[in-house]
This record gives sequence, C-alpha cells and structure tokens, in this order.
Amino acid sequence: MSTINLHTHLEGCVRLETAAELAAEAGVSPPTEGWDKALVMRVPSDLTLFLAHVAAAYPLLGSHGALARVAREAIVDAAASDCRYCELRFGPLTHVRPGFDLDAVIGAVCEGVRDGVEQTGIEAGVVVCVLRHHAEDDNMAVARAAARRAGDGVVGFDVAGDELLFPDLGAYVRPFECAAAAGLGLTAHVAEAGPASNIRDAYETLGVRRIGHGTRLGADAEMLAWSVDHGMCLEVCATSNVFTGAARSIAEHPIHRFLDVGCNVVLGDDNPITIDTTLGREVRALRASGLTADQLALIETTAMEVAFCEDSVRAWLRDGSTS
Repeated sequence: MSTINLHTHLEGCVRLETAAELAAEAGVSPPTEGWDKALVMRVPSDLTLFLAHVAAAYPLLGSHGALARVAREAIVDAAASDCRYCELRFGPLTHVRPGFDLDAVIGAVCEGVRDGVEQTGIEAGVVVCVLRHHAEDDNMAVARAAARRAGDGVVGFDVAGDELLFPDLGAYVRPFECAAAAGLGLTAHVAEAGPASNIRDAYETLGVRRIGHGTRLGADAEMLAWSVDHGMCLEVCATSNVFTGAARSIAEHPIHRFLDVGCNVVLGDDNPITIDTTLGREVRALRASGLTADQLALIETTAMEVAFCEDSVRAWLRDGSTS
C-alpha cells in the first residue's frame, strides 16, 4: 500500500458540504445544477472540461478562513485514506483579492495544512504553483512569496495550466530560479497534454527532476529511455489521466510501461473531489490493473526519496515503512 501522496491540488479538494457552506458565507450563488455537478466530473472527457470543474471552486476560496479550512480538510481526508505524507499544491494568485494578498493567501493554506497535521498526526507540505496563463511578472511575485515561506510550510514549486496554449517554459525560468535559490523542491506539469519532449525541456530549462503526470511519455520510447537515464520521476495520477483523456483506462495506463523499463514513479490523486478518488482508491485500482506488491513497494520507496520534505520527516517515513 502506498501511503505517500505527492500530487494533489487544493482546489480539487473542496468537500461538497464545505462548498455549500463557504458559498453561503461569501454570498456566492450556488450553481444552477448544484455543487455536486459543478465540482464533480462523472465521466471521462478532456482536460478543458476537467479544469472547468476544478475552477468551479475558485469563487469560494478568496478568504483566509476558506483557504485554511479547505487545506485542513484536505489533510484530514488524506489521513483518512491511510496517507502518511501529503504534498498539497495550489495556485495562490487565483485566490488573491483586494486586501488579501499573495503572502496572506499562502499563509492561510500553510496554516490549514499545519492544523491538519496537528489533528491527524501525518506529515504534509505545501507546493506553490505558478500558472501558465499568468504574466511573467505575476508569476515572479508568486515565486518570491513562496520563497519567503520556504521552510515555514512551503516545500516545493510547480508550474501548471494549459500546456498546449502556453507551451514555452522559458517564461518560467526566473520564477524557478527564485524558488530553487530558496531551497524549494521543483516539479512541473508537462507531457500531460503536450509532447513527451516537454519533459526534457522542463529538465533543461527549469531544472526539475519530478514531472507532474508525464503521461505522453508512454508513447515515446526514445524520451522514455532518456527519462530513465536522467533519473526523472513521474507523479502518476492514473484516474485523473483517464478523466482528462490522457489514458484510455487504468489497465492501459503507461505506468505499467514506466515501471517495466525502470522509470521512477510516485503516486497522487490529483483532484480527489473532482474525480471522486483517494490515494487508497488509486492504489487499489492500480493493483487490480496488474501492479504487483513489489512494484507498489518500489513506488513507496521512491516517494520517500523524492518527497520535498525535511530529512527528519524522510527518516520518519522510512521507519514507518519497516515497522
């Protein structure tokens, strides 16, 4: 059983009852079809529709209380799925409001994660995302705000968003340099909708070794061999990839090929409320699709080594895996 979740988004962790309560508090009118249909994707489609479901939560997350609550509940829900360590990522610029700036937004999420950790006893950290469609100066501001919280809740830095509309990773070099200088771990959403070659671009341009999704790598033998040779690690969110159309089914997901050729793989549940999953469900589905106990154990060991956590947390994770 994998107990380390290295890819989950706060915006896709809003419980339905929480959405209704936050909407009432903020004076946000509920969707005509209700929060269930607005937030939850019931059948596979494409990345555009998937992101629309995630974005339905954005109007609810414009306050300290809302972000702190959702972050805390995300950690509580992760713990309920037998998760021992969770990296919760989000795009803070989306939630900035007048009087509620980047530092306050990131601080609210860090507070919620800390409260969740205290409540459950698991470990967790925050990964801050810049978004591809935002201006470079805005993303630089996000990087500086993340750097100010390095070692104080924030553990990593990511780029997410529409890979096809905004393919040029050169626009994010300065933000990633800022994050790296602060000691943050680096990852990037690539090769989910775009070509597998974007993985090499992310490695050479941004300095990342962890890749969010990377699903398209399964169809490119040359890039897969390169990724193995360079020690790249894929954050696989299998159910999400089916819902976005990146994989036809979990049985046909390229994770099987990744592991067969020796590529580093870790797991995440991506947007668990959006696609009605958890880390535990991901593991059970992958096991049913043919992953062996040894392969799942290897995934767990890899996750311990590549997690953006302090050495003391890594040691705790290792100890727990042998007890």
